[in-house]
Amino acid sequence: MKIVVTGGLGFIGSHTVVELQNEGFEVIAIDNLSNSSIEVLDGIERITGKKPIFENLDLRDKTAVQNFFATHTDISGVIHFAASKAVGESVENPLLYYENNLNSLIYLLQELQQKPAANFIFSSSCTVYGQAENMPITEDASIQTAMSPYGNTKQIGEEIIKDVAKVSAINAILLRYFNPIGAHESAEIGELPIGVPQNLVPFITQTAIGLREKLSVFGNDYPTPDGTAIRDYIHVVDLAKAHVVALKRLLNQQNLENVEIFNLGTGTGSSVLEVINAFEKVSNQKLNYQIVGRREGDITEAYANTEKANSILGWKTELSLEDALSSAWKWEKKIRNK
Repeated sequence: MKIVVTGGLGFIGSHTVVELQNEGFEVIAIDNLSNSSIEVLDGIERITGKKPIFENLDLRDKTAVQNFFATHTDISGVIHFAASKAVGESVENPLLYYENNLNSLIYLLQELQQKPAANFIFSSSCTVYGQAENMPITEDASIQTAMSPYGNTKQIGEEIIKDVAKVSAINAILLRYFNPIGAHESAEIGELPIGVPQNLVPFITQTAIGLREKLSVFGNDYPTPDGTAIRDYIHVVDLAKAHVVALKRLLNQQNLENVEIFNLGTGTGSSVLEVINAFEKVSNQKLNYQIVGRREGDITEAYANTEKANSILGWKTELSLEDALSSAWKWEKKIRNK
């Protein structure tokens, strides 16, 4: 069975390609290499013994997307990761985010809606909840006004998929993830931010290895126990496995509605300082960090209620925060040859 993974050489995409291949799926990875490296293909092959088919393709190029689907007519499902993903950058460059994240989605759906049946997994985000009123966050929590253009692209993306599913044979699952971190235990693939990392854990590991002088903690005046923002950090391998489970649900026609939504997280919130302390423990490194002002677009806290994914998908996380941080540190040391 042929599965397309867009953004297939990215952080979550590459780990999902591994889990799909481990389950016997034939994978076509699409990536334009704007925020990833072709060497990831070799890492995937070293883990699974098989290299996925790779297409260097920009999904903002409508003709290229049309040609791809004209060539590959036997696709059983699409898992769509390809997107720009940094909250801070989206505030500074909103049009880039609207173009990247919406045009690519629309061109994919335009091809899929022509098929007699199509299965689509969408990489959504807990950012759609904005600052939710109640913790932990359930799938029924109201969608708040997005606090960043990035979050808005995920909200709009979800709405587009729901609208298209009403008038086509597309079945979709929207996976709202919380904060993916960590790396494959083999340290063959991991998070590879180009330039200055926008996410906490790569910044921690780069600071610990000496690539960054210090780590900035954005705000210690939040209404939380230690004043720093709280997030639900999920190991990327657990997250990748959830995509395979969701895809199989659609392939086996077990979905109860043509669009289903699941939160993917651990169900536990950790503050920035808790993550720093946990990292120091697993790595035996002392981190140089400083408290600075809050960052625009950031919310106080977000962690998942995972009961729906646990009971309906039959999926739950198996790896801890310490496991994830330890694997991220192992990966960082490997790519810096230390």
